[in-house]
Amino acid sequence: MAENTVFRLENVGKVYKADKEADFEALRDINLEIYEGEIFGIIGMSGAGKSTLVRTLNRLEDVTSGQVNFYGENLAEMNGAQLRQARQSISMIFQNFNLLTQKTVLENVMLPLKIAGVKKSKRKEIALEMLQVVGLADKAKAYPLQLSGGQRQRVAIARALTNNPKVLLCDEATSALDPKMTEEILNLLQEINRTRKLTVVIITHEMSVVEKICDRVAILDDGNLAEIGKVTDIFTKPTSKAAKTLVFPNGLDDMINPFDRGHGLKRLVRIAFDGTSCNEPFIASLVEETGKKVNILSANTKSVNGIGYGQMVVELPEDETDQQIVLSFFAGKGLSVVEVEEDD
Repeated sequence: MAENTVFRLENVGKVYKADKEADFEALRDINLEIYEGEIFGIIGMSGAGKSTLVRTLNRLEDVTSGQVNFYGENLAEMNGAQLRQARQSISMIFQNFNLLTQKTVLENVMLPLKIAGVKKSKRKEIALEMLQVVGLADKAKAYPLQLSGGQRQRVAIARALTNNPKVLLCDEATSALDPKMTEEILNLLQEINRTRKLTVVIITHEMSVVEKICDRVAILDDGNLAEIGKVTDIFTKPTSKAAKTLVFPNGLDDMINPFDRGHGLKRLVRIAFDGTSCNEPFIASLVEETGKKVNILSANTKSVNGIGYGQMVVELPEDETDQQIVLSFFAGKGLSVVEVEEDD
């Protein structure tokens, strides 16, 4: 992946002023880069500031401090004509589709081209092509309310592609869909990213969405950037409390439960392994090669970008020498081993 920077956010802050109540600080000192051609996730719990952040990327929201650069140009310094031109390169889709119910699918997809002043015959040609891209060419004459939620989101994606954008912003684009339709839309976004070399930015509160298609992810927590990195790294080695909460929705308790240190547990470690090792019987190999045993408290596996990743919480032997033998064995197998702290 060529790391040409599409967006660079430098010390971005956003404060909403209030007349009678205290001002609300939605974003604090955000620094991040989004690269050309990647699928970048922005995730956080409700109220974390993720939707505010994505709206700074096309200047639907002006920042209070810092700056947002788009291909090296500060959005805040653009005049009206420059901003309109930049926005033609930055399309957006939303949770509720934002389709005009009184217009046909084709008319909805043609709308951005009409606003841009494209001739009607050319508008129709481009719109039909985009409907072909999203697999809905046969629905051109239908109306939005005649379609399923997944189909309506496909129409919204087709409409977003009409101006041949460089970036597609997706603000909770799958939140209103059932799991099957969510997977279909995510697969479509992956295909568009691959075939059209489109940079995709996904805003979500669901770790499963990030795990499915994102290359890198930024984790927001109460307006702060808690963690940023490759999805695989954050899944295997989350360092911030916010990341751990998202990887383990109930904290590490959901990996350890019903056990806790009050039930006599001693030293616990979390082992993370990827697709190159998750099918290896390394616990059996541990016993066979070292004669040492561990107590498995919990284990699970997930698909991250189509690769199997697994995690396991184990209790180490009581003897410190035995503990080091076990840890050395795991390290020798290339496994990520993280101590489970008292407050995790």
